[in-house]
Parts: sequence; structure tokens; C-alpha cells
Amino acid sequence: MVTERSPKKDVFPLLPLRGLLVYPLTVLPFDVGREKSIKALERAMVNDNLILLTSQVDVQVDDPVESDLYRVGTVSRIQQMMKLPNGTIRVLVEGIERARIEQFLRTTDWFEVQVRRFPDEEAPEMTSELQAMMRSVLQQFEQYVKLSKKVEQETYAVVSDIEHPGRLADAIASRLPLKVKEKQELLETFDIPQRLEKLLRILSDEREVLELERKIHQRVRKQMERTQKEYYLREQMKAIQKELGEREGRAAEVEELREQMAKKALPQAVAERIEKELERLERIPPSSAEGTVARTYIDWLLALPWLEQAETRIDLQKAERILNEDHYGLEKVKERILEFLAVQKLVERQTGPIICLAGPPGVGKTSLARSIAKSLGRPFVRVSLGGVRDEAEIRGHRRTYIGALPGRIIQGMKQAGKRNPVFLLDEIDKMASDFRGDPAAAMLEVLDPELNNSFSDHYIEIPYDLSHVMFITTANNVFEIPAPLRDRMEVIQLSGYTEIEKLEIAKRHLVPKQRENHALTGNHLRIPDEVLLELIRGYTRESGVRQLDRLIASVCRKVARKVAAGERRRIAVSREMLQEFLGPAPYRHGLVEETDQVGVVTGLAWTEAGGDTLTIEVSVVPGKGKVVLTGHLGDVMKESAQAALSYIRSRAKQLGIPADFADHVDIHIHVPEGAIPKDGPSAGIAMATAIASALTNRPVARTVAMTGEITLRGRVLPIGGLKEKALAAHRAGVETVIIPEGNAKDLRDVPEAVRDRLRFVPVKHMDEVLAESLLPAAEGGDGIIADWAMLSRLDAPGEYGGEGAHQ
Repeated sequence: MVTERSPKKDVFPLLPLRGLLVYPLTVLPFDVGREKSIKALERAMVNDNLILLTSQVDVQVDDPVESDLYRVGTVSRIQQMMKLPNGTIRVLVEGIERARIEQFLRTTDWFEVQVRRFPDEEAPEMTSELQAMMRSVLQQFEQYVKLSKKVEQETYAVVSDIEHPGRLADAIASRLPLKVKEKQELLETFDIPQRLEKLLRILSDEREVLELERKIHQRVRKQMERTQKEYYLREQMKAIQKELGEREGRAAEVEELREQMAKKALPQAVAERIEKELERLERIPPSSAEGTVARTYIDWLLALPWLEQAETRIDLQKAERILNEDHYGLEKVKERILEFLAVQKLVERQTGPIICLAGPPGVGKTSLARSIAKSLGRPFVRVSLGGVRDEAEIRGHRRTYIGALPGRIIQGMKQAGKRNPVFLLDEIDKMASDFRGDPAAAMLEVLDPELNNSFSDHYIEIPYDLSHVMFITTANNVFEIPAPLRDRMEVIQLSGYTEIEKLEIAKRHLVPKQRENHALTGNHLRIPDEVLLELIRGYTRESGVRQLDRLIASVCRKVARKVAAGERRRIAVSREMLQEFLGPAPYRHGLVEETDQVGVVTGLAWTEAGGDTLTIEVSVVPGKGKVVLTGHLGDVMKESAQAALSYIRSRAKQLGIPADFADHVDIHIHVPEGAIPKDGPSAGIAMATAIASALTNRPVARTVAMTGEITLRGRVLPIGGLKEKALAAHRAGVETVIIPEGNAKDLRDVPEAVRDRLRFVPVKHMDEVLAESLLPAAEGGDGIIADWAMLSRLDAPGEYGGEGAHQ
């Protein structure tokens, strides 16, 4: 019945179809947008408008190859082509005959194939069996049309006039809503009786499904009252889903959630709560907003890692190697972290206090926590607490509120996906409190190992076990953390880096990172050590390396521009280039002052950003004994100044100053950078030294810096932050640092490189400070007012008092 015995061999361009199939003698429009397909159409227009249309096996493949295409397709004629505004082409084709691909001749720009054509016979022999099959197919199709709403009634009249059995089968198949695979099976059936038989079986199956749908429809109508339209439609859908094995709507949603629940390991209490919520969700109408709230809550319960745990194998050698690779220096910090991990390995459980990495910005607190997670093989989660002032941010909102969500702790656990991540609570000292509650109080439960095994989130409402989490916190100023919260943490101080450490960090980490970011290889850019050192000394004043990183990035951008413009291929940055790229150095490296000056002392201060130098200036002028304090000083610092002045008055005879000097001069104490608030007692000996220098006209050694609290009797009391202050003195080029004797024990915390560069002088009394820091008197006399006897005439008119003082 087919011409397979004498097929014609031809060459045609091939156009792959996705989700479509064209039968012989059927007309079909479709859009073409793929480049290969458009080229195949253009080739076909040159080749008598003939093209082979074949379907793809997988419609998701965007660029098919030979194996992605069915081997049997339809030789078709292009009737019309129209280019659409979006660049695609709309094509109208008419199928002619079946064809099988014998060989792919071209697969690059477009597909071109050699085919064997299989046209149906024009007048096949009409046997009794063939006529019976045609009649059965038409009867089945007539019943299908009557039952189906997808096929118009006029379609049967059109099809019933076809007398050719093969064309009849193709015409009916093209109008049935079948899958491409089923249509392809009919297309690949060259034998007409077999084709009719397959079509008859398909029609019979489809008609049975339609009959079943009709029965379901009738059964549902009998069960429901006509006035309950909404309920009727829902029940109809349920009945259809039950018979066809399909799921949609709320029932499908609940079933899907139950499948997720079955696949997930859950504690019994959580499983019971989820099951209770699922039963409640089933009873909520789809149109109710309460359904969305319930579904979101169930999703959160299923998304949390209740029992899932990352495999943790603490390898101290591996952890030490990772810490050394990621961070240069910080030896004591890394040693404490390794001790902490060693305890974890022995006890096999999170115990002991929570680690708090405290230090100025840019010293590597966050990256240290990330390295700990990397060495343990655990997920890493970071939550920033800066500016958090609502307790609900920690504990979550109650579900009665619109838009309620769990707190940041539970959100972080969902993000981790495991119940034992390394959880970084960043900037814990920046939390605040207001009328919405105190988040620091909520953090007590999170960070207390005795309590966090049953952490209560207002949204989840089920105790959640946080005892397996390794919490690490960071802070700039631990004194800003509430005492009860600070008591639950072990503070590890990260003071800052020395110049040598910064140089090594820049060479090992910062420069390679910025080279990679700016696509600069070692051949394009070279920054010598002396240039990096100049960058550190002249362009940065920081404890960390963030500003240094930004400056190196700026240099890399300048170099990248020159390389991209073709001006130079290789650039070795020199000091002159540094000034060209970044401008003049804003800081002067070396001594705080260029010369030894009277009444000017270098003090040392602790700030949240690390240690810093503090210049204290004192000026003595004729007056009535008034003391002026300027420079935005705090109350404690003002009191230190008063104590320093009282000490100097008590030692006036030993210093060679008249005992009644305070009645004839005004003393002005000033600390520059007046826009910055300053407070604390550690500048006491520096102010006393500056006052003594100004009154005795003896300059202070510019190579000396000092820190310490003074008493009225001249004793020097210990202070805090010695390590940070020592680093600041080292950065400023100071040679000698005077410290209280009570702080001598703290020198072991100062980096060895700094101890080697600085001379530390522990002192007990202020007399030792003056002996160490004051130089011989400057030219012009023994005091700031050369002739102290002249002070007795300060009140005489025409001399230093009255109107004559202004003449």
C-alpha cells in the first residue's frame, strides 16, 4: 500500500520543530527564530520552496544535533513567509509526503539531509477490511467529536468526505490533542492499514477517557446542590483528579508538602506540628489569605535543618595551615583559636564560652571566622547586627502580624542548611535598644551554651537547638557590649598590624588580589617593596589594611588604564609614580614633631580604630591665673589636666618656678583636632610634662611619647590599651615610650618587631617622666617668662596690666 519498494532519493534542507508535527496534506503556521532554522528556510526558498520538517525528541534542547531529531519527517512546501517585528519569521507550510532521513550532509550553518520519500498511493486497493477500518475510525471520531470540547463539530463533516484511507488517518491524527511522541508513531507508520489500526486504538482510548469524564461530571452534579457553585467546582476537580491520577489545587499542594515531609528527617514534635498544620491547611478555602500564612509557616518548618548535620573532622594541622595561608601575623590570636578547636576535638561538642574577636576595623576579624569554618568543613553564615534595635530582629515576629518572619538567627540557620554551621554575629557592639525591646537581652539566650539548646523564636514557636552551632562574634569596642552579654564571651583582641606585617600582607594577599581583579599579570605591574612601604607610611594611618587595599586598587586602576590605552605594556611603580597616581602623601612618616619644642608633648591614645598619637600643647601667657582647656576634651581628661597642674604647683621649687606663678600667668592647654571628642585619664603625665616644659622653657624630646594616669602626688598609675598605643608609637616613628611600671607586664602582648624598635621606660613617679623627657632649657632664660621677678609688677599700669598692656 506504500511506495517503499521504489522510493525517491532527494536532498532537502531540514528544519527542526519543537512540540509540533506536520502531516502530509495538512497546512500549519508556526514561527521560526533560531538562526539555523532561518538559514534552512532561506535555502529552501532557493530549492523550489521544499523543506523537510521533523520534530525534536526533547523540546528543551535549543541547539539540536543529529541524535536529538526523529528520523522520519514530512517533506513540505513553504506557502508563505512573513518577518515579524521581533526578528522571527512566521511560516505557512503544507505537508506533501513522508520521508526518512538517510544521511546528514550538512550540520554546521543549517541542516541538509538526504532522504527517501514515501508518498502514499494515489488509488490504493480498497479491500473489505480496509473499508471496515475506515468506517470504524470515522464512527469513533464522530463519538469523540460529540464528547470533546476541543474539536469543533464541523470537523467531522470535513473529514468524512476524504476517501483515501491514508489521508483520512493523517487528517484525523492532525486534529487530535495528542503528544508529539504519539503523533510521531503515526507518522512513522508507512503501512496504511497499520496506521488506521493505531489510530483506531488511540481514538478508542480517548473516547473512554471522555466517557469517564462525563460520568464523573454527572456523579458530582448529583452530589452537590446547584446553588453551591464554588463547592461544586472544587468537588468536580477532586473527582477528576482521583480518576485520572492527577493533582491540582489545595489537595496537590498538601500532598506535595507531605512528600517533602516524608523525605526530611524531623524530630517527632516537629513532625506532629507540621502534620497538624497540614490538616488545618486542607480545611482553609483557596481564596482565604489565611492559607498563604499557613503555607509559609509550613515551608519554614520544612526548610530548617532540624537534624541535618555537616560532617566535621577537626584537623589541627589543616586548621593551622589554613589560618597561616589566609592571615599573616596574629600569632597569639591564631594560637588561641587552635586551642579552642583542640578542646572541641577532645570533647566532641560545643562547650565553653563564645569567642569574640575584638579589634579595630580592617584587621581581619570576619575573615578569621571564615577561615575557621573552612578548616572545619562547616557552612559559614554571617549576620550583621549593626544598627539592630528591635528584639524581633533576633526572636522573630509573632505570626499574628502581617508579613511576619523568623528572626535573623533562624533565617541564618535556614541559609546554612545544616544545624552545625559556623555562625558569625558581626558588629555585636553596634546593637541598640528602644521602645521595641532590647535585642542584646535576646542575644543572651542565643549565646548561652546552657540555654540555647531550646532557643525560642516567636515565629517558629517550636524550641530550636542551637547547641551545635559554633558562634563567633566580632566587635570594635567590647565596652559597648552590655556586661551580661560580654560575660558569656571570651574576648580575643586583634590590635593591629605593624609596618612589616602590613608589607607582607600587601605582598602576599592584597597586591595579587587586586592584580586579578584588574586583569593585570605580573608582567604588566610590579610594585617594589620600598614603594609599598612608602604607601603604608605616607598614605595610611590605620590599624588594619582596608585603606591600604583601596590605595593598591587605585594604583591598579591607573596602571590598567595605561595598559588598555596602549601607552605602556609593563609598569614598575616608583615613588614618583605614586605621587602621580595618588597625589602628595597626606601623612608624614617619622617623628611626630620635626624639632624639640617647648610645651609640646606626644601622648598616646586608644580609639575604636586602634591606637593613635595625641599632640598636647601648652602655652603660658601673662594673666590672672586662669586655666583654659580646649580641644573637645571630656570631663575625665579635664580633671587629669587639673591634677597635672596641681602636681606642677607642688613641685614649683624643684622645677625652678616661683611658688606664686599661678597668680600671674594664664595657662592654655590645647589638644589639636578639636572636632574629635577626647577623654580618658591616660594623658595625665603627658599634660603634666607639657605644663612643666612651658613653665621652665625646657623643650621635650621629640623622640619620646608617653601614656599614664597621674595623681596629685605625682604617682603614675597603669592604663589600658598598651599594645594598641605601642603600635601607634611605632607607626609614628617614636623611639622611646614612657609607660607606667604597672603596665610592664603587658609588654609581652606587644609584637616582638615593635619591642625591638622601641625603648620602653617603665616609671613609678612623675619625677622620672620629667627626667626622661625634658631637655636642657632653651635659649632666652630659665622660664617662658625670662624674668620671674617681673611677674610682681604684672598689675602695674603701663606694664603688663591695665590699658598699657595693649599699647
